[in-house]
Amino acid sequence: MKFEDKAIAEVFEAFPPDTQSGLLKLRALIFDVASETPEIGRLQEVLRWGQPSYITPDRKSATTIRLGTHKQARFAIFAHCQSNVISDYATRFPGWDRIDGNRAVLFDTVEQIEPVRLRSLIKDALTYHLR
Repeated sequence: MKFEDKAIAEVFEAFPPDTQSGLLKLRALIFDVASETPEIGRLQEVLRWGQPSYITPDRKSATTIRLGTHKQARFAIFAHCQSNVISDYATRFPGWDRIDGNRAVLFDTVEQIEPVRLRSLIKDALTYHLR
């Protein structure tokens, strides 16, 4: 997936190679889920708190998804901590992933990214305000 914003591309390029490959896989998964979820409208990739973030500016259906590093893992996918996106995900798939409270799913390798489970988390985040 091509970057539309050079600043976001530069953020990804600055990550170490192992972290970058994991974050790019998560990024591709976010765009895939968004393309299969027309009710969210347009997905926009922006920088929030210096991290690649994903919003739905036209329909405002999403709670922001962010990608970045984490002090307890090589990389993570974050949802707004005041939403129930991460806690609902952890309840649906207990013990499958490392979770940081109500804010993130943690990864150390790209192989830990399990697309089927994570698609549900991403769709929940992208449709959060529609529910």
